[in-house]
Amino acid sequence: MRRFSQVDVFSAEPLLGNPVAVVHDADGIADEEMARFARWTNLSETTFLLAPTQPGADYRLRIWTPAGELPFAGHPTIGSAHAWLEAGGTPATEGEVVQECAAGLVRLRRADRLAFAAPPLVRSGPVDAADHAAIACALRIREDGIVDAHWVDNGPGWVAVLLADADAVLALEPDFSAFGDLEIGVVGAYGAGADAAVEVRGFVPSMGIGEDPVTGSLNAGIAQWLAGDRLPASYVASQGTVLGRRGRVHIETEGGTIWVGGDALTTVTGEVAL
Repeated sequence: MRRFSQVDVFSAEPLLGNPVAVVHDADGIADEEMARFARWTNLSETTFLLAPTQPGADYRLRIWTPAGELPFAGHPTIGSAHAWLEAGGTPATEGEVVQECAAGLVRLRRADRLAFAAPPLVRSGPVDAADHAAIACALRIREDGIVDAHWVDNGPGWVAVLLADADAVLALEPDFSAFGDLEIGVVGAYGAGADAAVEVRGFVPSMGIGEDPVTGSLNAGIAQWLAGDRLPASYVASQGTVLGRRGRVHIETEGGTIWVGGDALTTVTGEVAL
């Protein structure tokens, strides 16, 4: 039996964020069993905490969707760090946690809430005409409804789409059968007086998820694209509204580093037979 936690991420209110399943002390679990357990939980991501193998790391994390393993993902990073600390994990450096994952070492800082330093993009740049048309088809909107589109892939494969405003984002009814391998994130700004600067939605049907409730990696990529340009250098993003969630992702830009932060609450604890 191994310790198990389920952590709600990106909401200060229980059951309104995005849950991640976390298996502690997971060394020795075979890949096939990890994949099977991730399919069984049927959450956006299931993670496994292992002993680190790289100098400077506090722990190693493996991240699985129902469809396969990811090199990096945001809400599992915050949720797993929260679970590791809550279980008695002691970071080597005061005030920060260093996570080892397939994408490399990811730093998290501990302040009012956990926040990770946005990892480098493995693919960036403008979207070509063929992909632009495919994105519009998948989102079931006209091509001229896309203000801009940009690759912001930090592991999962994201392409980000800017729409006219938050209302346009909330109104989307995508055609999941038209996505192919696309993982599409969409962002639109709220007007003055709103409690968030933007509304974000993330669609990943190829990973067996459909719409992800609240997505750290996507928000990291969007911030790397737009923060300090079309968006403020620091802001709060809303996500999950259409799914009945109240996700809030806190973006802060400091000294050239983009920090992606969110609250985390443990909602389930126990043991799992793995």
